[in-house]
Formats: sequence, C-alpha cells, structure tokens
Amino acid sequence: MRLLMLGGTGFVGGAVVAEAVRRDWQVTVFNRGVHGRVPDGVHRLRGDRTAPDGLAALTGGEWDLVVDTWDGAPRAVRDAALALVDAVPHYVYVSSGSVYAPPVAPGSGEEAPTVPADADGDDGDYPANKAGGELAATRVFGDRALLARAGLILGPGEDIGRLPWWLNRVARGGDVLAPGPRDLPIQYVDVRDLATWVLDRGAEGVGGAYNVVGRTGHATMGDLLDAAVAVTGSDATLRWTAPEPILAAGVEPWNDLPVWIPRGHEYRWLQERDVERAYAAGLVCRPVTETVADTWRWLREVGRVPDRAGRPARAPVGLAPEREAALLAALPA
Repeated sequence: MRLLMLGGTGFVGGAVVAEAVRRDWQVTVFNRGVHGRVPDGVHRLRGDRTAPDGLAALTGGEWDLVVDTWDGAPRAVRDAALALVDAVPHYVYVSSGSVYAPPVAPGSGEEAPTVPADADGDDGDYPANKAGGELAATRVFGDRALLARAGLILGPGEDIGRLPWWLNRVARGGDVLAPGPRDLPIQYVDVRDLATWVLDRGAEGVGGAYNVVGRTGHATMGDLLDAAVAVTGSDATLRWTAPEPILAAGVEPWNDLPVWIPRGHEYRWLQERDVERAYAAGLVCRPVTETVADTWRWLREVGRVPDRAGRPARAPVGLAPEREAALLAALPA
C-alpha cells in the first residue's frame, strides 16, 4: 500500500505513520518540514497547505490512501482533497466527537446533528473546523471519504498532556486529589488503536462517519489512576473524593482534572457515545494498563509533553499544586 500522510509528525499523524511503516507500506508525508522527524525510509514532501501553490509538491503523485488530521481552516481540507481527487482513491479524515452540536444526549451515535460549519471556511473554533473538514472531504470524495470521529485520545506522543499530567502528578507522590467515584466509566482510545483502525478501514475503502473510541467502561477512573501509581512506582495516596465538593470549589472537569467528567455534567456525553458501529467495523482497544505504561515510558524518554505540530498551543491542563493542596486540606480527614 502507498500511503500519503498529510502532516505526519504530530500525535495522531505520527502514530499513523509508525503503524504504516510497521506494515512495510510505502509512506509519504507532506508537511512544511519544520516540526518533528519521520522514520527512516519515509519520503517527505514539503509544502504549506495554507499558502498559495502550497500543494504543488503533490502534483504528479499517486497513492492508494491519504490520511488527513487537519484541525485548522476547513478550506485547507477542501484544497487538499481537490488536489488529490485524481491521485488517490480514498480519503480518510481524522475528525472528532466535538463536531456534535450541543446539547448531546449520552449514548448518541453518528446520526446526531453536527455543529454549523462551512467547507470553505477560515480558521474558527475546533468543532467548526473539524465539522467543516468533514464537509470538505465528503464534498470532494463523496462515499470515498472515511470520517473517523475520535474521542479522547491517549497514548505515547500525546501533545495535550492529559494522561501525562496524571502520570507526573502521581509520580510526585503524596496525597493526590482523585475525582470520584472510583468506578466512574471513562471513554477514550489509544492513539495506536485509532491508527490501526484508520489504516485497516482506509485500505478497505470504507466510507462514512464512525465514532472511533473505546466503549464507555473499557476502563474507569480507578483503573486509570491505579495504573499510574503502579507504573510510576510512586508512594502516592489516591484521595478519592465525590464530585460535589470538587465542583463546588470551581474545579473544571476535563481541564483542571483531565479525563474526568462526572455523571450529570453537561459534557458527560463526551464519555458516553455509541461506538458499536466502529466495533462492528473491527475496532480493538488494548488494556488501559498498556496505554498507561507505554505513555509513562515515552514520557520519561522525551522529558516533557511536546508542542503541537503546526498549530497554536492549547491552554495547559491540570490543577496547580497549590490549588490541589488547598482542596485536599479542606476535605474531611
């Protein structure tokens, strides 16, 4: 198989490239050439998809599959798709569950309405960018476009820092504010399982939209944090705390305490989406212990969460130590 990866040095793109290389596919990446490295044997084409004539390096190429993870202006997806429509039979766009228009009922599937978007749009907020990218890919490729609506993505290479924040916090030791309940189901996908599914289905020519994320309850908050304690070898004590005092203190789920979204919260649907269509199409998710252990190993190698490839930095996640200490001190002994 001949893969063209648009980008290829960021979190998801890097995992897709690594999996394709593992399969001995012929891999070409297209990017500006200013961020990150690519594995040996990967052919690199340079260009800036947002610049006039920035896609010129793609002219004359032929591939079996293209994968695109772009989350900026939708018109960049439109332009890339138009440039490649006669060069590749299938377009995979890695999208996001953020495309769904709130309020979203927990348990909703791919049929749920999406946010207003424009395939020709300029850079906007993340949901509109991803929804516009979907429209652009399908406008050009029709049913030859696969829309992989990922959820929370964890694993080695994570450039937002949700799981790395927990790992670093647990490794620091002491009392750790653990948002309960311990058995709260979480929903996520390991980036390597996402990459495997994308390449498998892309190679088969599958089209349409899929929620590509593990089942709710594949792991719990307890499973995740227990695994973090185990892999770091920390003396941390998890202080499991009910949601009510945490929320009353103004703590924001997902951002201040990454991954965690308690039941009843307006964004709980982010961890309760229907994923049976993706599972029927072959999605397999590895154990949370493997994701946590491999992320910790990677984090120790690189030293810090990497910058996002080619996109503005996002606000840092996680509670500041002094704020966590104050919250812990206010809890009953």
